[in-house]
Amino acid sequence: MLNLHQKYCKETMYNGLLEKFEAVYPENFNFAYDVVDVIGTEEPNKRAMLWCNDKGDERDFSFGDMKKYSDIAANILTDAGVKRGDRVLIILKRHYQFWFICLALHKIGAIGIPATNLLMAHDIEYRCNAAGIMGVICTTDGDLPSRVEEAMPKCPTVTMKMTVKGEREGWLNFDNLLKTAKTTFERRDTLAEDPILLYFTSGTTGMPKMVVHSHTYPMAHIPTAKYWHNVNPNGLHLTLSDSGWMKFMWGKLYGQWFMEAPIFCCDFDRFAPAQLLTLFAKYKITTFCAPPTMFRLFIQEDLSSYDLSSLEYACIAGEALNPEVFEQFKKHTGLKLMEGFGQTETTLTVFNQKGTDPKPGSMGKASPAYDVVVVDSEGNLATKGATGEICVRITDGKKPVGMFSGYYQNDLLTEQVCENGLYHTGDIAWVDEDGYFWYVGRNDDIIKSSGYRIGPFEIESVLMEHPAVVECAVTGVPDPIRGQVVMATIVLANGYSASEELKKELQDYVKKQTAPYKYPRIVEFVTDLPKTISGKIKRKEIRDSKEM
Repeated sequence: MLNLHQKYCKETMYNGLLEKFEAVYPENFNFAYDVVDVIGTEEPNKRAMLWCNDKGDERDFSFGDMKKYSDIAANILTDAGVKRGDRVLIILKRHYQFWFICLALHKIGAIGIPATNLLMAHDIEYRCNAAGIMGVICTTDGDLPSRVEEAMPKCPTVTMKMTVKGEREGWLNFDNLLKTAKTTFERRDTLAEDPILLYFTSGTTGMPKMVVHSHTYPMAHIPTAKYWHNVNPNGLHLTLSDSGWMKFMWGKLYGQWFMEAPIFCCDFDRFAPAQLLTLFAKYKITTFCAPPTMFRLFIQEDLSSYDLSSLEYACIAGEALNPEVFEQFKKHTGLKLMEGFGQTETTLTVFNQKGTDPKPGSMGKASPAYDVVVVDSEGNLATKGATGEICVRITDGKKPVGMFSGYYQNDLLTEQVCENGLYHTGDIAWVDEDGYFWYVGRNDDIIKSSGYRIGPFEIESVLMEHPAVVECAVTGVPDPIRGQVVMATIVLANGYSASEELKKELQDYVKKQTAPYKYPRIVEFVTDLPKTISGKIKRKEIRDSKEM
């Protein structure tokens, strides 16, 4: 192994655990050139990715392949007019061409804007105009190209359209060009502080914000892969994410390849839990990361009928982890789910580090890459056990590596979330005497009832322990006497039916498990919960429906 990650960071260890992490890099650092191309030159046959789809196709890519195809892609894109600083929308799901194109944009110095294929025409129009997008590269799956074309008359900055997996009149075709383009690409001048990625947030309120990261961002994911995912350089890592979400970068590119660990990609449109579970044995997947929803679906399967013996380590992120999910997965596999927390604006901020014993339901401890604190409403450090906002300290006005450069063309909003030497996440938590963070909820989700401040997650966690509950959302509902009362919106498991008796049973269950004032005075049963396109529950939509 080349151990390239050691070249780009300083690590301080204590009792076998990472105590401090600091990125070290030259002013022209570029992940595509300095990591992928170096491995591709020195160890060209080292596996980089095993890719498959639901049609039975498989492709095995080495780092030598990634160097070659990203060079070819860089030539294709420059021939199409893409240059340093240009912004390019990439909508490619989990197609392997995404890696070629993303690395090619890094090499050119252009800015990749990955997005989900679920975007409608008005979403595409908004993104193209808000970011001044020069080009759109998308799959021909479904009617996506038609949605792009519907938006184009109102998107004057777009001058290049390119398809992957199929041809379309008036569009360049990447796969055809891949066969004929020049195979070498000379290194271009880029700077470590240049922008590399722009992501539109998937917030539950307001229009999406545009989060910009620089070429230093990949280095901040060394702890992600090494100390959280615990990737095996001779194994196979699977993070379950579409390329349209920042979690894709957490688990399908930067940190894993810094560690020279191969990634596994299953290019499926929809995941059936049973279908996914069969892949662990078939491909000998060794490390795995997914959101809580997927683990909840796993638990509903008969896990004893699947061979998960290759799995060495499992992590969870995306939403707070219910202790019941932790215990059930451990019971069936013997593995402790290692939770982590971060945002589009950061990398892994709080997590359960390799070598530590997680507390079920806790996000873990502060990442050694950040100075993470919890502050009260006055901006003072919260006492142990007291709830407050999770913040990251910014020392001498310099953001730590991994934190976003800012919101694109919105200095005011950037200043609002980065004030008084703190980046404000908007997430509420408390820290116990051992330094473990416990999630409470988003700032806007806190319920204020009869003078109490109630976090929805604690109640949701209790409800999730009841066998009747598959999924739930706890919100506040206006009340003339208490200000707000707690409401639980619940999706029932198979075999259970909505009734007043079940409602009372669930209310009593919560009363017995937590402080009585937190029990849901209102319980509603629904078939599904409103969610964003990234799968996050829209609590605001539930709240608003009760205020109309």
